[in-house]
Amino acid sequence: MDLIIRNAVLAQPGELRRADIGIADGSIVAIESSLRAEGEERDAETCLVVPGLIETHIHLDKTCILDRCTIREGTVAEAVRETATAKRNFTADDVYTRAKQTVERCISHGTMRMRTHVELDPGIGFTGFEAIQQLAREYAWALDLEICVFPQEGLTNYPGTEELLIEGLRRGARTIGAAPYFDTDPPAQIDRIFAIAREFDVDIDMHLDLAETLDHMQIEYVCRKTEEYGWGGRVAVGHVTQLSLLPPARFNAIAAQLANAGVAVTVLPSTDLHLMGRRHDHTIPRGVVPLEPLRAAGVTCSISTNNVLNPFTPYGDGSLIRMANLYANVCHVSRPDHLAGCLDMVTHDAAKLMRLSDYGIAVGAPADLVCIDARSPTDVVATLAQPLWGLKRGRPSFSRSRPVLHRPG
Repeated sequence: MDLIIRNAVLAQPGELRRADIGIADGSIVAIESSLRAEGEERDAETCLVVPGLIETHIHLDKTCILDRCTIREGTVAEAVRETATAKRNFTADDVYTRAKQTVERCISHGTMRMRTHVELDPGIGFTGFEAIQQLAREYAWALDLEICVFPQEGLTNYPGTEELLIEGLRRGARTIGAAPYFDTDPPAQIDRIFAIAREFDVDIDMHLDLAETLDHMQIEYVCRKTEEYGWGGRVAVGHVTQLSLLPPARFNAIAAQLANAGVAVTVLPSTDLHLMGRRHDHTIPRGVVPLEPLRAAGVTCSISTNNVLNPFTPYGDGSLIRMANLYANVCHVSRPDHLAGCLDMVTHDAAKLMRLSDYGIAVGAPADLVCIDARSPTDVVATLAQPLWGLKRGRPSFSRSRPVLHRPG
């Protein structure tokens, strides 16, 4: 064997298991309590070992642009305006350099698979798209990076955008997205995105229902279109902050619709907290959808970063564990199994959303492993435990030292 991980703690349904993991040719070839084999060894020191973390929703093309934007209102509309203005001066080198910073942060925090949304429209063309494709090639040693093309500034009201989305799919994008709330005809945008997805046989990942009132909700329409097209299990919606405003009966009814249609939900805690509630001077809505009742209803859910250091989210370090902890704080997650579920939503549930058939810690799976300084999934989220090291296809991808206290004497 090329490498043997000793004394790993693995989380399995209902229990924690101590095991050794054997790796050869980039894949897991053995998982045993006391593996008898020869090869280089690495001691996990009874720390939790999980599959590589998964970022299901991020925007690498517009990351790290605070130095060229001004935030006065903190609203969605302002964020779009400021980003659109900055976007006019994007170059491929600029996008690559900024995205590289964020990708390296994400890798250092244990992310090994990622879906990034990339804007396509006549204003930006393929400037950002080509830069992100280059980044994906150059960081393939540490990260599997999937591109989702989408129309940030409208589709039906922005001539030429649809043709660019189609060309993006022809050039290798694996998912198509949407942002119907910025379109003059939101249902028409949704209709076109479903039609294009079927034509090119790709998944859909929409920005949806990002608002702090209940006007013009589209989630039920998306569920109906998913069933009409037979696209269950291939549609995800992000934000859906309007769901957080619903009374229990309506919320539960939509949860059942989502589960029956096979529409997954991604919550983006940092962004939604920052952008929502700006119209209120008291009793401020948080805008973060509680995922525990959705999961209980059978909806696939993930937690993700969305934006880093731009007008949509003027902070962030690429840590999905931090994002899971933030979500847990905001949504009153306190039961040990629910805290552990927050880690699931950046690992196994995120893999289900992205339809990753080779994900997990199992014989035959890629040796994409992260060792976290904790003894259980609950502890990871509750204590913001740090990833200590990672392997991508059996090769070291990052490492971090524990802090050392220097006592007097």
